[in-house]
Amino acid sequence: MSGRPRSWLLRVALVAAALLRPEQHARPLAARPVPRPRSQAPGSLKCFLGALKMEMTEVTGVSLKRGSHAVEDNDCVAPSEEAKRQKVLDGGLTTGQDGLEHVSPPSSVDVPGPPAAVSAGEGRKNSDVQVEEEEEEEEDGLSEEGEEEEEAESFADMMKHGLTELDVGITKFVSSHQGFSGILKERYSDFVVHEIGKDGRISHLDDLSVPVDEEDPSEDVFTVLTAEEKQRLEELQLFKNKETSVAIEVIEDTKEKRTVIHQAIKSLFPGLETKTEDREGKKYIVAYHAAGKKALANPRKHSWPKSRGSYCHFVLYKENKDTMDAINVLSKYLRVKPNIFSYMGTKDKRAITVQEIAVLKITAQRLAHLNKCLMNFKLGNFSYQKNPLKLGELQGNHFTVVLRNITGTDDQVQQAMNSLKEIGFINYYGMQRFGTTAVPTYQVGRAILQNSWTEVMDLILKPRSGAEKGYLVKCREEWAKTKDPAAALRKLPVKRCVEGQLLRGLSKYGMKNIVSAFGIIPRNNRLMYIHSYQSYVWNNMVSKRIEEYGLKPVPGDLVLKGATATYIDEEDVNNYSIHDVVMPLPGFDVIYPKHKISEAYREMLTADNLDIDNMRHKIRDYSLSGAYRKIIIRPQNVSWEVVAYDDPKIPLFNTDVDNLEGKPPPVFASEGKYRALKMDFSLPPSTYATMAIREVLKMDTSIKNQTQLNTTWLR
Repeated sequence: MSGRPRSWLLRVALVAAALLRPEQHARPLAARPVPRPRSQAPGSLKCFLGALKMEMTEVTGVSLKRGSHAVEDNDCVAPSEEAKRQKVLDGGLTTGQDGLEHVSPPSSVDVPGPPAAVSAGEGRKNSDVQVEEEEEEEEDGLSEEGEEEEEAESFADMMKHGLTELDVGITKFVSSHQGFSGILKERYSDFVVHEIGKDGRISHLDDLSVPVDEEDPSEDVFTVLTAEEKQRLEELQLFKNKETSVAIEVIEDTKEKRTVIHQAIKSLFPGLETKTEDREGKKYIVAYHAAGKKALANPRKHSWPKSRGSYCHFVLYKENKDTMDAINVLSKYLRVKPNIFSYMGTKDKRAITVQEIAVLKITAQRLAHLNKCLMNFKLGNFSYQKNPLKLGELQGNHFTVVLRNITGTDDQVQQAMNSLKEIGFINYYGMQRFGTTAVPTYQVGRAILQNSWTEVMDLILKPRSGAEKGYLVKCREEWAKTKDPAAALRKLPVKRCVEGQLLRGLSKYGMKNIVSAFGIIPRNNRLMYIHSYQSYVWNNMVSKRIEEYGLKPVPGDLVLKGATATYIDEEDVNNYSIHDVVMPLPGFDVIYPKHKISEAYREMLTADNLDIDNMRHKIRDYSLSGAYRKIIIRPQNVSWEVVAYDDPKIPLFNTDVDNLEGKPPPVFASEGKYRALKMDFSLPPSTYATMAIREVLKMDTSIKNQTQLNTTWLR
């Protein structure tokens, strides 16, 4: 197709854009990379359109967006680097908030849509993860949609080799009610998460107004510069060429016009300074770097009013996008680095989530302008404050969850929900902590702790049972055949995945320095592996503790007094309940229970060739200090209702955006083809909503199990 004239391509683009128009409930998502199409049968429309999108992006610079929601606005175009990487959200298999996608009965159910896959590194509820400056731009590319014709079979095939709850120590329940089945996340809008701030208030997006500030520039700053001028300024700002300045001619030379251009450059391109120059009788605004490369990361101090707090706090509403991806999108549109954003906890992808974000020296006006540009995002509730947000400051999250097509009777639902409210659930780490493929993340973590770096490399790069994306299969095959990192890397169109980063490291440092090569992977991703191993041990030990001693505290159990763990003595055992008992994640700075479970910890770590008495690692990052975690969690603010419905596609409750738009809440009939359980509950940080739902349904929440129950949906 490269030989075709560009005018022909442009004409076909219009046809393609129409063909790509989504269904009403599917909305395009901005700023995602375009996947390179895999080979298809000749004549395939999807292959043709995929090739066309690549051709149009590479040859003409045109990016095809799905849907009719895009806004024609120069200021709403992502930076040039990002514009080349636009991607269509194709409604395929995607990662889920909190891991659990479809929980369904063993029999076939007439409900549309396949269960969604869970990415290995995602789903860590409120984990202490900050955005990396350089490496964590987009997700690793493993979640990009491929061909629908191949996807169903390959996903089911992959899950045959995935993990079950038994594999990661999730074996016990606390209640005696009879379980039932239902479908979670048939739509991502069935899972809504609202952050609970440090003041105990639940975050809601309910105000889109911008604080009145006389210091703010006029709205003209967003339109005064042409797209070409913005392109040149961006390249100057990001040091993408050898230019030391950019001169913009002032066509209508008035002081007001010059002022607006000065303001536009300074506000849209942090790090650039401006001055006015006369050149041959014409006025020019000249932009240049004020303080070298550091200025890009640190917006100019003198451009911000002293009376205004340095941080703009806002509520971010997002659909089907995790926190770090969302911040990367915002930073690209604002032309700043992601590390000027802060937040209290990460929220995962396949859900609607509402949380507070803070950003350094970006005006509410600029942030509000993004509402015109971005799909599936909404920013509001702006305020200026002195301090950023800190990870872990939140009190928890409030969940609104719909389980569709439930099979339980009203009595079963009542028993299950009363048990959840009064007793709670075992605080297991959920399945998404451990990955979905034949190589669980905890195995890599164990190898790191053992200092077995060849095994670490092998576990990440070796061919795996089951299906993966085509380019990953080819990459692994090349690695197994040649052990040549450069050759294997050439098989990857997306280099930001963990495999690509490790191969890049091996190319740079050589096979004899795997430690340094592994170090190229962002720190948070590396630590994910060893945290996964700690979680694996904790799950197994908690199951043993409950099997051995049941749901009551016993002498030798641990409880927290402040931040310090102490033992329960025989004489004061009646002063505690099972909700007070904690158990340690293994590390050098924790104590272990004084009963049989202490020996169980030792035996498990010894079997893994680890010394429980020496959890320090030669590399400081991989030394485990350990922590304590409550074994039973009782949700707060629990409420529920069973509703009847006929259309599986209709939303069963209003979101914050629905309420802002004045949409009336859904009205339910007394009878319908289906029944759904709508649940509301609040959980503390670092707990998994899927484990609460598991306790209600009494079903294995692993993707492997759900896939086996639902293979008919995948065909």
